[in-house]
Amino acid sequence: MKNYFLKDIPPDSYFTRTVYLDDRFVIAAPEMPFTADLVKILGSWEFREVRSEGEPREDYVAEETAAEETDLSSITTLAASDADKLKRAEEFYASFMKYVEKLFTQVAIKNELSFNSVAEKIKSVCEIIREDRRFLMRVQKNIESGGDQNYLASHAVRSTIFAVIIGSYLKLPNHRLIELGVAALLHEIGMIKLPPQVYLSKRPLNPQEHKAIITHPVLSFNLLKSFDFPLVVSLAALEHHERENGSGYPQKLTSDKISLYAKIIAVACSYEALSARRPHKEAKDGYAGMLELLKNEGKRYDDTVVRALVFSLSIYPIGLYVLLSSGKKGQVVDVNPENPRYPVVQVFGELTPDGKNKILETSPDGLYIVRPLTREETGS
Repeated sequence: MKNYFLKDIPPDSYFTRTVYLDDRFVIAAPEMPFTADLVKILGSWEFREVRSEGEPREDYVAEETAAEETDLSSITTLAASDADKLKRAEEFYASFMKYVEKLFTQVAIKNELSFNSVAEKIKSVCEIIREDRRFLMRVQKNIESGGDQNYLASHAVRSTIFAVIIGSYLKLPNHRLIELGVAALLHEIGMIKLPPQVYLSKRPLNPQEHKAIITHPVLSFNLLKSFDFPLVVSLAALEHHERENGSGYPQKLTSDKISLYAKIIAVACSYEALSARRPHKEAKDGYAGMLELLKNEGKRYDDTVVRALVFSLSIYPIGLYVLLSSGKKGQVVDVNPENPRYPVVQVFGELTPDGKNKILETSPDGLYIVRPLTREETGS
């Protein structure tokens, strides 16, 4: 593996092998030009060099590659149990959604909300995420999100999962992870006090509606305080739209004045919004969402938290649909534990001789990811 200084890489050149920031973080595939914008992003993160087994060339040249079936016996023998875990993740995700919908209805109609009850639920959520994170990520990708009726619930569920994953990467102790999960689940609870046509609008908001929307962090804070939630949880809801550069709301706080939970929820919430369908926009794929956060234009987000998201989910997140160098389509299902530089992909429409889904490792010399796919492009 050779190191290349960013300043020495010709603009818009193509590397003949995958490019890495370190031994595990993929930054560019051979088919992706190493653009000036990418160099600028890396430079803003204070990276000065990248690593690759290949070399930069002026034009992309496809090399002879052959898809090799992974020789990891653990992946092959666990295919059946993986199917069971995926089903378990689907059932958990569905039950979590129902729980959140019921919880929000309870707040809206009965004005009831208990911290201990929600914390107990989040405790079980943290355990599931710890055990089955990669299956939950696949389930999230497979389920159409952002429908009008379940917008708040789906946003809360997905943001909570991302926030807990980030918190786990940052090694928060269990009690703090539970507080973070509670805050992430309820960070938009103030929205239920607003007319649905405002936050579900498919048209640009007028000044009065925009003013109403930006009050929701204050409404969330007041609601949580009225139910005697811990101050750290209530503050996270109040501050989750604050930004490192002071451009957020409602208080225009800057970096050191924003609480850690709010910083984490800001990134989790933003990534969820980028990668989910909304009434007014289509979803970006997870790869595009990661690049958007990596840019961190205007330094809106805490760099440590953004890194935690990217390094814990990868730049090609689990659940992402992909086009492979073999011409086949598939889905990222795991990171190879023996070599996390190359994700593990399930190839659509192919089975092993014993009838299991074909699972392949990607590698620089064999099968590799050409580009992300939308769900529509997979034909599913």
